[in-house]
Amino acid sequence: MADLLIELFSEEIPARMQAGACDALKRMVTDGLVERGLTYADAQAFATPRRLALAVHGLTDHSPTTREERRGPKVGAPEKAIEGFLRSTGLRMEDLETRDDKKGQVYIAHVVTEGRAASAIVAEVLDHTIRNFPWPKSMRWGSGNLRWVRPLHSILCILSREDGAEVVTLDVDGIVAGDRTRGHRFMAPDEFSVVNFEDYAAKLKRAKVVLDPQERADHIWNDASQMAFAAGLELVEDRGLLTEVAGLVEWPVVLMGRIDAQFLGLPPEVLQTSMKEHQKFFSVRDPKSGQITGFVTVANRETVDDGATILAGNQKVLAARLSDAKFFWDNDLRAIADAGLEGMGAGLSAVTFHNKLGTQKDRVARIEALAREIAPLVGADEDIAAQAARVAKSDLRSEMVGEFPELQGLMGSYYARAAGLPDDVACACVEHYQPLGPSDSVPSSPVSVAVALADKLDTLTGFWAIDEKPTGSKDPYALRRAALGVIRLVLGNGVRFAIGPTAFLPVMKRIVVLHNEDSPTNTDILNKLRKKGFPNQARLLGHDLFDAHQKRFKDDLPELHETGENIVYDLLAFFHDRLKVHLREQGIRHDVIDACLSMPNNDDLTLLVKRAEALAAFLKTSDGENLLQGFKRANNILTKEEAKDGVEYSFGPDPKLAETPEEKALFAALDRAEAAITPAMGAEDFATAMQSMAALRAPIDAFFDAVQINADNQILRRNRLNLLHRIRATCLQVADLTRVEG
Repeated sequence: MADLLIELFSEEIPARMQAGACDALKRMVTDGLVERGLTYADAQAFATPRRLALAVHGLTDHSPTTREERRGPKVGAPEKAIEGFLRSTGLRMEDLETRDDKKGQVYIAHVVTEGRAASAIVAEVLDHTIRNFPWPKSMRWGSGNLRWVRPLHSILCILSREDGAEVVTLDVDGIVAGDRTRGHRFMAPDEFSVVNFEDYAAKLKRAKVVLDPQERADHIWNDASQMAFAAGLELVEDRGLLTEVAGLVEWPVVLMGRIDAQFLGLPPEVLQTSMKEHQKFFSVRDPKSGQITGFVTVANRETVDDGATILAGNQKVLAARLSDAKFFWDNDLRAIADAGLEGMGAGLSAVTFHNKLGTQKDRVARIEALAREIAPLVGADEDIAAQAARVAKSDLRSEMVGEFPELQGLMGSYYARAAGLPDDVACACVEHYQPLGPSDSVPSSPVSVAVALADKLDTLTGFWAIDEKPTGSKDPYALRRAALGVIRLVLGNGVRFAIGPTAFLPVMKRIVVLHNEDSPTNTDILNKLRKKGFPNQARLLGHDLFDAHQKRFKDDLPELHETGENIVYDLLAFFHDRLKVHLREQGIRHDVIDACLSMPNNDDLTLLVKRAEALAAFLKTSDGENLLQGFKRANNILTKEEAKDGVEYSFGPDPKLAETPEEKALFAALDRAEAAITPAMGAEDFATAMQSMAALRAPIDAFFDAVQINADNQILRRNRLNLLHRIRATCLQVADLTRVEG
């Protein structure tokens, strides 16, 4: 057994590429070793800004000798077929054996592959890995053809055993593998040799290089937290920045500084974003006020003045950056004081949202109209919701968001408060973008919910109307995320909101007839509108004008109305697909979801999920499992007999024709169940309805055990088949159990 150590030493590797490079190096080398017959115990990959390293422990010394028997062509086959077989096996004609087969004699080859030394296999695998490494971006340098992320300077490749270390013989475009490496660029630049991984890691640390990125990150976080705590402050957590900074340094030295008092009036998020994006600084805040008052920077070397010069230089650069941010902030506040937040948003008329969907101002108008309609459904004031929708996108024209796009919405909330707008409006400016992902919070303020739903529904309906739907893994407009956002908004707030034609078709009609003839919009549909006599200046933004034209849209343009409805139902199916994904993540089976999707009002997501949760819980009980089997038995018999007889047994069965006690008991049980299920379903109390349905389990089981359905007496047979129909109809009130597996 041997231990393999590889190091690829280069100029600085971008921090964002290091984790992927570690994974690729480990995968390509270990897969290559295994494919060539070697085995190993474990492997670890590491990265610093200047090196990729891989340690493979317990590597076998040789690949095994293998013997393989291959069946070839028939004796007497064409010469070219035999020659091809010989080339593939590496044998000569006299090495082949002939063997009797069912259809005559065939050639048999016995191929022996001798085992190889680990060093030869490692050299082959590493050469292939280096030449085919999957860097997102790579470069050539000098006169060679080798590509690497940055110029590759040296290769360390050794096999370590108890009796010493063996340097693997390898030459990649003039770079010869050895057993030597270098330490920190400035503090320990000299070469040194190593004999195994433990020796390598220890000598690197003495040479001011921490090999493990997680160890560097932990060191940065611990030192920064202690410094902040000692100053009565706290470090703002940012794991993404921590990972990035750990990839920028080999020997992290943590330094903390203070922000100049003239910048402390900036919003905390502005300070944090500016320092993170421009300087890779961590923010330090006052736990009492929440204000960002300091920063942490990480140097890559120790200095005789303990970092004072580095810190002073960083503070000077930071002051320049924050001066820019303060300039943007002051200009935006002056603009709001002069024209208000709606005035700031007036420039959205010059910003194209999509060439077929008009400008951002057009979109804001649609969102405003839709938010006004949604507001009563979520308990929001219509006028406040409309006002919030009008200003929610205004900060897109601010100087601050122009510099820091990631602050959109958040700056809108600050500017709304500066303009004296209601708190609900300010909150909606930032919350209407939420939820941004599966782990993001869902807003609960009614105004925010109304605007968020309007925003996402407009996006979805618009892109569906112009046929820009997600395809496969491609979703350039994040429509899957928008649909999931609508689902989480509806379910998280218990909104009784029909996600279907009622919601989508009016929005699509607005999009179709929204723009005048000079607008870059859906030309084909507008041409159809104009041919049908619609006015060219068709800006149907107001409710009265829109409502006045709805009937004409349907009556005069039936082909467009039908097209619109087809698009709407396609979009509803997309919502159902996203809902299935959402519910499966919560442990609800796909067949249970399908059983509920087949029921009426399936565009009411809150009702749909309530039904699915109750059915899922019911089917986990023994009563639920057994009743499902009884239902399927009744349904299968009934379906078969109806197909055979060519009639539908849907007439009410007569209890007077019941002969056995079990048959009479089932009639009585169905009477009781229907009396309980019908009002429970009317009250949307699915749990009670399913409990009542569970009471049918025993009578149905007893009925099938004691009663012959296909009796010789045709009157009894028809009555019993009608009784099976009653079982099916009763159960199908709750969910379409035909779609449930089991």
